Amino acid sequence: MTDTVLVTGIGGFIAKHLTAQLLAAGYAVRGTVRSPSRAEEVRLAMQAHGLSTERLSFVTLDLESDEGWEETARDCRFVHHVAAPFPLVQPADREALVPAARDGALRVLKAAAGAERILMTSSIAAMMYAPRAESRFTFGPQDWSDPEWSPNTPYVVAKTRAERAAWAYMDEIGRREALTAINPGLVLGPPLDAHWGTSLDVVSMLIQGKYPAVPPVAFPIVDVRDVAALHVKAMTAPVGGQRLLAAADTLSLSEMGHLLRTILPQNARRIPTQQLPLALTRFLSLFDKSLATLKPDLGRYPVADSRLTTELTGLSLRPAAEAVKAAALALYL
Repeated sequence: MTDTVLVTGIGGFIAKHLTAQLLAAGYAVRGTVRSPSRAEEVRLAMQAHGLSTERLSFVTLDLESDEGWEETARDCRFVHHVAAPFPLVQPADREALVPAARDGALRVLKAAAGAERILMTSSIAAMMYAPRAESRFTFGPQDWSDPEWSPNTPYVVAKTRAERAAWAYMDEIGRREALTAINPGLVLGPPLDAHWGTSLDVVSMLIQGKYPAVPPVAFPIVDVRDVAALHVKAMTAPVGGQRLLAAADTLSLSEMGHLLRTILPQNARRIPTQQLPLALTRFLSLFDKSLATLKPDLGRYPVADSRLTTELTGLSLRPAAEAVKAAALALYL
């Protein structure tokens, strides 16, 4: 009998890749969508990549409502909770995104009580945002972001509180080993269709030369194909109760700009590589909302230690440059 896997937020950038890999591996996939139109979008994306959609089904559900979740998850051997709120503009209230993220995660965990393993897509946002003495630092799965740290954005606060709540709930019901958190870095790589949301905005903005210079920020990067593969491997690997950090090397926006100039030489003159001074960026962030969202990243160069992930799953992560190149070529060509 074919195992059924539930994927929440199946229309997302990561979730589409995950769905493609699950279907290719022979699983039946049940995806949750907020509207029926997203179901057709996912179906077409799978078919465009040569995958049969006979074992793909959809349920329209709302993470902010209890209705339908228990029935949807009941016969699923594995559950991937990938859906998460990510508004284009960060709200003024630091806690504004917490109820949707935390309560949505708990809603899925409670509905998936009978699942063999639950994979929760968290983020490095729940790991690396805490006060540091050094601008360049290494972080790993033992680290947690501090929601009370003043520069942190509502997104960081929500991801941290949601993952904390998930572990607390699984401890409470005595099923910690049934949960695995996957914490990817900045996810780049090739989209499966033209609907990638905001995932590739950073690459797109650099290619288009929207700004003459870039802020002094850097991100650990991971390829979306590796994030999906890690979700699949984590279903059966000995990773119960673990936080799996998924990020390869780190690139600053300036370094990314230099890389993009070599990938797209025809666009080289337009792609910014000059880095804004830190003090000036902090001043400008008082007036520019897009810079304000980068406050916790300004002047920092975080390095991800993903060795435990590789040791436990055997997955080798693609270099950041490969993820950037795949994203750039998909956007430009």
